[in-house]
Amino acid sequence: MKIKLASSAAFALAMMGSAQAQETPAPEHQVSYNATLTSEYRYRGLSQTRFDPALQGGADYTHTPSGLYVGTWLSTIKWTKDLGGDGNVEVDLYAGKRGQITDAISYDVGGLYYWYPSNGLNPNANTFELYGQVGVGPAYLKYSHATTNLFGTPDSKQSGYLDLGANLPIGAVEGLVLNLHVGRQRVKNNGGLSYTDYKVGLTKDFGFASASLAWVKADTEAYLVPGGRNQGRSAAVLSVTKTF
Repeated sequence: MKIKLASSAAFALAMMGSAQAQETPAPEHQVSYNATLTSEYRYRGLSQTRFDPALQGGADYTHTPSGLYVGTWLSTIKWTKDLGGDGNVEVDLYAGKRGQITDAISYDVGGLYYWYPSNGLNPNANTFELYGQVGVGPAYLKYSHATTNLFGTPDSKQSGYLDLGANLPIGAVEGLVLNLHVGRQRVKNNGGLSYTDYKVGLTKDFGFASASLAWVKADTEAYLVPGGRNQGRSAAVLSVTKTF
């Protein structure tokens, strides 16, 4: 089974750029791209790359007046092979709508399809989740609900993930954001696979690129890689991201 740690880097960068966005009206159509090199790919506290580095990248389109968006994101992985399948890439396809409920409260709703080409697992690893998020200032609460089996886990439809976090600008250092997160993965009909994960990190915008360093951990010993190492063990994860 594959479950990954929700990244807050994009949200943190948005927080750092909010002042500029208020001064300069956003164009009606926005397209952006991102590329990341990370020391380890974690999702929802669990390693997706057997503790090895990963290459990642994505593209996003936003229609500014309506808040509608679509995007894709890719990463190298190893976990499908660890479970006896095949494939070495994850492709995320998503669409949704974001906006403001009030000046202080934001929302984001949509759907996300996790596609693992030629993964060969049974049940298939491909997963679809619906999600909804409410934000108040730098804090947010998000819930993701699986309408399919969850990442190849049998009889796991209707599993859910609750994500509570905050991305807090540190005023003393320009472009520095403190990232805090706690999440709870509930695996339907598989209580022994349910767990809680944590993250504490820092993101720094250097202008030409951003870097993040985070401590992550999942409170479970149910997920192991070959050799018996715990996928959720404590680790420091370093990432460098370029957005253009």
